[in-house]
Amino acid sequence: MNERLPYLREKTSGLTVSPGVYIMKDKQGKIIYIGKAKNLKNRVTSYFRETPDHTPKVSQMVSLVYDYDFIVTDTEYEALVLECSLIKQHKPKYNILLKDDKGYHYIKVSKEAYPKITAEKQISNDGSIYLGPYTSSAVTKQAVNEANLVFKLPTCKRRFPQEFKKDRPCLYYYISQCIGVCKGDVSAEEYNEFVSQAIDYIKSGSSASIERMQKEMEEAAENLDFERAAVLRDRISAISKASQSQKIFDNELKDTDVIALAQNVGASCVALLMYRNGRLFDKSTYIFNDDDTEEDILEAFIVQYYQSNDIPKVILIERELPNKELIEELLRKRCNHAVNLLYRQRGNSLKLIMLAKNNASEHLSLRVGRTGKEIIALDELARLLGMDKPPLYIEAYDISNLASTAMVAGMAVFENGRPLKSAYKRFSIKNVGAQNDYECMREVLVRRFNRYFEGEEKGFLRLPDLILVDGGKGHVNAVEPVLREMGIDVPVFGLVKDSKHRTRAIASSGSEISVTSTKAAFMLITKIQDEMHRFAISYQRSKHAKTTYELELTKIKGIGLKKAQKLLTTYKTKKALKSATVDEISKLLAVKNETAVEVYKFIEKL
Repeated sequence: MNERLPYLREKTSGLTVSPGVYIMKDKQGKIIYIGKAKNLKNRVTSYFRETPDHTPKVSQMVSLVYDYDFIVTDTEYEALVLECSLIKQHKPKYNILLKDDKGYHYIKVSKEAYPKITAEKQISNDGSIYLGPYTSSAVTKQAVNEANLVFKLPTCKRRFPQEFKKDRPCLYYYISQCIGVCKGDVSAEEYNEFVSQAIDYIKSGSSASIERMQKEMEEAAENLDFERAAVLRDRISAISKASQSQKIFDNELKDTDVIALAQNVGASCVALLMYRNGRLFDKSTYIFNDDDTEEDILEAFIVQYYQSNDIPKVILIERELPNKELIEELLRKRCNHAVNLLYRQRGNSLKLIMLAKNNASEHLSLRVGRTGKEIIALDELARLLGMDKPPLYIEAYDISNLASTAMVAGMAVFENGRPLKSAYKRFSIKNVGAQNDYECMREVLVRRFNRYFEGEEKGFLRLPDLILVDGGKGHVNAVEPVLREMGIDVPVFGLVKDSKHRTRAIASSGSEISVTSTKAAFMLITKIQDEMHRFAISYQRSKHAKTTYELELTKIKGIGLKKAQKLLTTYKTKKALKSATVDEISKLLAVKNETAVEVYKFIEKL
């Protein structure tokens, strides 16, 4: 608890409602957070409320705030520009910061009579030409391999012209993947023209290269230079085949960046695919150890990334951003050309966004120890349910009973897309006399969150990000009012099954959401539903069996219900029960040896 909150609240009460930037400082006067606001008073007040609803990160920041300063601006746009400048200058601890600590990659064109094109990790002072830098080694190697293949350039370690005709041509010549410079039939002038075309191909992409070579081929044909026309024809064919065989080409993408984000376990990863002239020019991934919303992370990333990087005309993004127009204006003024942040939900643009998202998920999975599919599933689920962030901690409830006997509930828990069995809980229904799933579900959730408020039992101290209940709209409508009365602000959805007990939809209080179109989310939901059903029914069966054993034991002379319950409570499993000796039974139940023998015989028949 921050002892300065009363002072901060009083100070904020007189704050202006104008746009501007606020600057949070700790006790030593160090800047720990910088933010912008359309309305300074409303925004700053939100940090110091008596009942805050902050993320852990923001809560920690607020606990350290000793004082704050502010700068009033005329417009929200001016506030955004000022915020960017101040963050870059001060690098506050609690801001989302883009750290460029990546290794870079280059394409080298060696300085020699017959140059070679290779992928390199660093620049050497050797007089060679270096293209780049690129952040993705895979894209760099792909571009080099493709250029060498299309233009049939040598990739061997031979040096030319020093090693002309010293040995037979290698296999690549005989399978038409090399022009056979080693034979000594290709002049340095002709060879360097090929290299120049390859460099141009790397820089401009497939569509521009094909268009240019098409014109050259037509000119060669008109001049009756059929040999050159044939070479250009084959080269155009090779480029076209390469374009078709790789997902990194899209002739409609002339100048486009594709940005997507994945989140899991308190970390986020942004992936950026850079398309230039129809080809994937580069790829970058950035990790943030933040639990901010997707919108906040994406906005902070875009604003910071394009301070020092090439700004394309089109930026494809995976969700609408609250400050989209402001950011577009900022980027336009930085690069002096139109910039469009486009959110697309269908077609080829969506495929590209999902490609970027898969890259982000796989990269993040290496960091957090989760698979890319698990991360994608949680993200898809968040989108389906309209949640701001993936639900990393999910509680799922199912009621199980035999008519009105052995009524129980099971609480299965999934953390980061995987079962967290140590957090599973069982409930024996106490206050519902007849079979009524709605009342049972209400009782269970009331008991669960009463224990949360009591703060004593470890397994109930954490609030879930999402509550799932087995059932449809009726079940959701039954429990939502109860949770509201208790002050529990956690989204609740029902899992709807078909006639074959398979998940077909997710139910809210007013509608059903189909999950069959989102494969990863569907698999996760099915897994959760199967697990919560298994857990609940296993408890119901064990309780029913226990009740049956209790009743059967009471038929033995000298054994009442309390003694039967004591025996089954002490020896909780069938295996443990069968290990009990006659003497142990006699001592535990305080009964005669004859009675203990009868109990022992009953146990042996189980």
